[in-house]
Amino acid sequence: MPGKQAKILAAHQIDNLLLYAETTRYPLRDRAIVLLSVKAGLRAAEIANLTWDMVLDPNGTVGTSLELRDCAAKKRHGRIIPLHADLRQALSALQGTSDPSRPVVLSERGSKMRARSIVIWFSRAYRAVNLDGCSSHSGRRTFITRAARLVHRAGGSLRDVQLLAGHRSIQTTQGYIDGDSDAQRALICLI
Repeated sequence: MPGKQAKILAAHQIDNLLLYAETTRYPLRDRAIVLLSVKAGLRAAEIANLTWDMVLDPNGTVGTSLELRDCAAKKRHGRIIPLHADLRQALSALQGTSDPSRPVVLSERGSKMRARSIVIWFSRAYRAVNLDGCSSHSGRRTFITRAARLVHRAGGSLRDVQLLAGHRSIQTTQGYIDGDSDAQRALICLI
């Protein structure tokens, strides 16, 4: 990937970001924004374009997976993402009595929050928790890197990570994955 990449977040940094979200004027919404990024790997524009009918099951409750439709995804490359338990709980808390066609993330005025506003929200949040080099894409890079490191435990492959990320090319997915020098040393010892 050309240019400077967003930093990967450590577990304690994600916790700090979630603690920050609790202090905002819209803690349920803001917790969902963070978790949609780090637990589902969504881009800012995808978070902004997500509607309740992509999240709810036929009974009107938050389902076990998120169906990011082509109309909401970058380059119209939608995908189905199983929901992490924490994200599912956050979406359930946020749901209320929302109309299924309404956006999941709303602005202060009750309208769809724009992608740029989500980027700005992340910028302010990272500044508030003293994280330099992070952006709205940090959660996505964290998601993809963690998924790539753990996919073998689930019996999957890098192709599964590619599908979750919504990348057309495996090379794009590989560009997101951060190397780990400790893992590299351990690997050399195994050879």
